[in-house]
Amino acid sequence: MRFMTTPDNTSDAPAEASEAAAGATGVAAQDWAQASADPQYRAAVVDLLGALAYGELAAFERLAEDAKLAPTLADKAELAKMASAEFHHYEKLRDRLTEIGEEPTQAMEPFVAALDGFHKQTAPSDWLEGLVKAYVGDSIASDFYREVAARLDMDSRELVLAVLDDTGHAGFAVEKVRAAIDADPRVGGRLALWARRLMGEALSQSQRVVADRDALSTMLVGGVADGFDLAEVGRMFSRITEAHTKRMAALGLAA
Repeated sequence: MRFMTTPDNTSDAPAEASEAAAGATGVAAQDWAQASADPQYRAAVVDLLGALAYGELAAFERLAEDAKLAPTLADKAELAKMASAEFHHYEKLRDRLTEIGEEPTQAMEPFVAALDGFHKQTAPSDWLEGLVKAYVGDSIASDFYREVAARLDMDSRELVLAVLDDTGHAGFAVEKVRAAIDADPRVGGRLALWARRLMGEALSQSQRVVADRDALSTMLVGGVADGFDLAEVGRMFSRITEAHTKRMAALGLAA
């Protein structure tokens, strides 16, 4: 799954992470050298970077594939540019894993089946469904990783937020989808159903990924570093759902 910000949350999510970092204590106030002394925390961050790296690589592949469905040469070129940006994000994560002494392929491998399964189950049937998937479905994962980033060490947090930067796909998707709905309002109903399906699949996939990795799940529920307590997990998913509703409104679709 992967990952973009939206016109509605582009400024909010990074700001929230920055605010959290400004008043950070514990691991969130440490650098990687300090925080990684805890082997369980280190394992959780390696998992996180591995999941992100494979997500970026898969996004590159998918955008290149989606370009084949593009109706115009200009659209093809725009998607090619976005695919290139995703690959550069992958390279940053790959290089960071190597820098901290981890083999990137091994770090990514545990997440291949889950992410490939998600993409197989949500393969778009046309150009518009592909745009909605990238804008709505992938953004749910982006929101989740931003929430986690606020609790990482300073070096890891900076990297994660950098690779979650919007590649330009958000505004592009909104423009194209809204234009299609204006031209044929019937398109809106089909895309709204598609977006609801993506929401359910994306949340289920995120939960499966975390549940399958002990270090990552322990970090999220407060067993490592400055993780979430169970009440905060509920609030986190409420925030993700609220952001989804805003994206649907930006597209001109009912949540």
